Amino acid sequence: MLELVFLVVFCLLVAVQPTRSELRFEGAKVFRMKPNTEEQAVFIKHLAQKVMMDFWFPESVNQVAQGMTADIHVGGDSVLYVENHLKYSGIDHSIFIDNLQDQIKSQFDRVLRSAEVYDYEKYNDWDKIVSWTEHIAATFPSLVTRTEIGKTFEGNPIYLLKVGSRQDQSKPAVFMDCGIHAREWISPAFCQWFVKEATNTYGSDNLMTTLLDNLVFYVVPVLNVDGYIYTWTNDRLWRKNRSKHPSSSCLGVDLNRNFDAGWCKLGSSKNPCDETFCGSEVESELEVKALANFIRIHSDIKLYITIHAYAQVVIVPYCYDYKTTPHRNELNEIAKGATRALASLYNTKYNYGPGATVLYPASGVSEDWSYDHGIKYSFTFELRDIGRHGFLLPESQIRPTCKETMLAIKYIAKYLLDHPY
Repeated sequence: MLELVFLVVFCLLVAVQPTRSELRFEGAKVFRMKPNTEEQAVFIKHLAQKVMMDFWFPESVNQVAQGMTADIHVGGDSVLYVENHLKYSGIDHSIFIDNLQDQIKSQFDRVLRSAEVYDYEKYNDWDKIVSWTEHIAATFPSLVTRTEIGKTFEGNPIYLLKVGSRQDQSKPAVFMDCGIHAREWISPAFCQWFVKEATNTYGSDNLMTTLLDNLVFYVVPVLNVDGYIYTWTNDRLWRKNRSKHPSSSCLGVDLNRNFDAGWCKLGSSKNPCDETFCGSEVESELEVKALANFIRIHSDIKLYITIHAYAQVVIVPYCYDYKTTPHRNELNEIAKGATRALASLYNTKYNYGPGATVLYPASGVSEDWSYDHGIKYSFTFELRDIGRHGFLLPESQIRPTCKETMLAIKYIAKYLLDHPY
């Protein structure tokens, strides 16, 4: 009877069409540009002071540097102005996304299979994810338990799924979070996929069975719940959370700049209106504090993984500093093995290495904090893609992205089993 109630509620949620973001992006484009001189990098920074620009890669104007490819979203009313100035400056550039609104529509390129089955190959809104967390825990009570580790600024629950067999036994743990940045929808999609694969293949997949018997996985499907909801209802490209600041009308903090790891230095901003705003102080945000407090009281956590997009890279510490960590060589070797495992399925090429060098400097990030907290095995995954879609990865790519990423996650988890500390 209980199973029937869950199914009825779930079917009703799936049958309702989610509200699409209200903010429109007609005529907006994403430029891909590469400043080949320091003067050209400075020119882009000056241009960003005159025109509103949304930096997709790197994540802020201050991170633009000579020789770095930058993907920058420009509103429709400023496209001609920016294009003329890029031509005038001689900066190499192309149109990465020609019509942003069309690209947003095209990400929903998968037909719903059935209202009776949770579709892991579609992007699911927050209400569906909440229902799914309850359903998956009820369906697999011996493998999954759901707890709430905190509340968001707007009072939404932050759910954590504990996944593993023999949950009453003491075992090393893996902590994995998704959805720190609201617009990176492929991230929550992967956390859902991971739990699905773990529960569905336990007992039939030898490696997964070994992992669940000997490890416990703490999975947060969406950390930035408020921001994620906002990407569905108002602005598809919103990045931060939705907290308010007494000194500014601008909302939100970049949760991945709010951790106590070189806080508010390289790659962060003290301006509340910037996408990389680090917050008023370390762990000023409820979401960050909830995650950090959970990890602090769970000394069993030996592996930390945070899932992001986009860049196709596995990142090891540090992001906030160029200094070498004591475990740099070992972490690089693990990341190298993970990228090889990932590429074995579809030949998707990933880079790997310290964040400050393989991407750009960024302070206050969760991976660096977890490493400094004593979790030696700490990694950031930046998922697909690098070529066409950016944050707007089509639903048709959820399956291949998740399948290949599963191979990498299982590789790293197996390494933890073979090399405990």
